[in-house]
Amino acid sequence: MTPLPSVFISHGSPMFALEPGVAGAELGALATALPRPQAIIVASPHWMSPRLAVTATAQPETIHDFGGFPPPLYQLSYPAPGSPDWAQRIVDRFAAAGLGAQADATRGLDHGAWVPLRFLYPQADIPVLQVSLHPRYRPQDYLALGRALAPLRAQGALLIGSGSLTHNLHEFRRENGPTQAYVREFADWIAAAVAAGDTDALLDYRARAPHAERAHPTDEHLLPLLFALGAAGEPWQARRLAGDDVRYGMLAMDSYVFDTPS
Repeated sequence: MTPLPSVFISHGSPMFALEPGVAGAELGALATALPRPQAIIVASPHWMSPRLAVTATAQPETIHDFGGFPPPLYQLSYPAPGSPDWAQRIVDRFAAAGLGAQADATRGLDHGAWVPLRFLYPQADIPVLQVSLHPRYRPQDYLALGRALAPLRAQGALLIGSGSLTHNLHEFRRENGPTQAYVREFADWIAAAVAAGDTDALLDYRARAPHAERAHPTDEHLLPLLFALGAAGEPWQARRLAGDDVRYGMLAMDSYVFDTPS
């Protein structure tokens, strides 16, 4: 089986579920172009746990882990199945990499998973699993998690790091406004580092990227990019999606598809 790519997705605000825009359309086009996955594995910053864990329920619930949004958002569901079998494969891959992980038979899918998947696979008929993250994980830890699961791509798994290319919620406003200059400069720096294949620069983005502290006062929403990059294996190439889609003037919706060079 030809390995599927790995993907970093900016899931933006929960309102993305109701406002697809350019990012939603490009995610839908991406899914149409890919072979159908056997399973989808998502790392999202909205599930943090003190020990690495993997969802293992056969029918994960749709978690509405947000507040203060319009009622229609809470009526949405994403009834994709889970897969205890795939959960065990993930646990085994982590074990092979020296990373202890446990199966969680109760956890559902947070909005970092189900919101973008509504545009990728709206039929919700592919098993979806999530892996938890830890609040103290460093960039290199995210890279290692992705590398541990990279072999599953050849078994039909689509590996997704779901986050946000910029994420300063202190600047969040409900109405769309002009794009802040720092958002574009930061996003373009990331794009240049990805295009150059400069993993070292991406790992050290906080010291090297312009406006890194403003773009990410805390960095849990950018680090899934390193998970997706690690899941691509070596060597890798990437292409950028939705590079011009910025919400509320400060949430860049860029996504990246990482693949083996042809």
